[in-house]
Amino acid sequence: MVGGLERVYEINRNFRNEGIDAIHQPEFTMLEFYQAYSDYSELMDLTETLFRRLAEKVCNTTKVKYGDTEIDFDRFERLSMRDAIVKFWPAAAGGAPGNSELAADGGPLAIAQRYNEYARSQNTDPIPNPAKFSDGELIGELFEVVADPHLIQPTFIFDFPIEISPLSKTRADDPKIAERFELFIAGMEVANGFSELNDPIDQEERFRAQVEKGGHEAPKEVDVDYIRALSHGLPPTAGEGIGIDRLVMLLTDSHAIREVVLFPLLRAESGEQDEEQFPGPESKPDNAPGGAKK
Repeated sequence: MVGGLERVYEINRNFRNEGIDAIHQPEFTMLEFYQAYSDYSELMDLTETLFRRLAEKVCNTTKVKYGDTEIDFDRFERLSMRDAIVKFWPAAAGGAPGNSELAADGGPLAIAQRYNEYARSQNTDPIPNPAKFSDGELIGELFEVVADPHLIQPTFIFDFPIEISPLSKTRADDPKIAERFELFIAGMEVANGFSELNDPIDQEERFRAQVEKGGHEAPKEVDVDYIRALSHGLPPTAGEGIGIDRLVMLLTDSHAIREVVLFPLLRAESGEQDEEQFPGPESKPDNAPGGAKK
């Protein structure tokens, strides 16, 4: 984009060191695209059109069966992350917090502590040690436990806290909020997009804050090549990633990502069979590929 290509895309293989479950694989496929002179709002519009046309092309309808649910690709809801917490706040946890309370300094901590009292009374997992999180990080934690499980029909969650959106442009009218969205369908995140941060000074400050804070997801050093590229000048740009495997799951009524991945990761069985199916180097015969003579 810095070099002058105003629209680019790729379909790639991604590798992440994460666990395996019904919707996660360490290796997965993603469509990534970037568009100059655009923002996150325009990408939400584009994504709606893309998913609707895909459903029509693949399934001959915009109402797609997924298990016992019918997903309607003609209806996309849009909620800010704060509004989603308010909307799906459990009634048993007392009155729903107000948007202004979520936006206030220290407000998310008080709300998280209130949620944890409810979680313990229901024998569900509370937010661990909420005092260690910033206000923005707590908004993200609250969203995951309060709203995330309820997002079955196509729903854009937008306006993420800046603390959990290090590459996103800040909203002009609210320095706490980033111009970022995620699309959820059937309880899965299937797309993530944002207005790209193109201020090299702001970006470097955020990178340095990440490195200083540390953690298993934080970078170990500042990406100086990226900062240098931004310094040459990145036009206003919006970018998005769409999980191809999860999208295929939705359009084919598949409920495990293993069903749609060409070569899913296999794990050895425990016990004696491990040695029979996956022999170690010392158990290979001399003429086997990779075998070492002793």
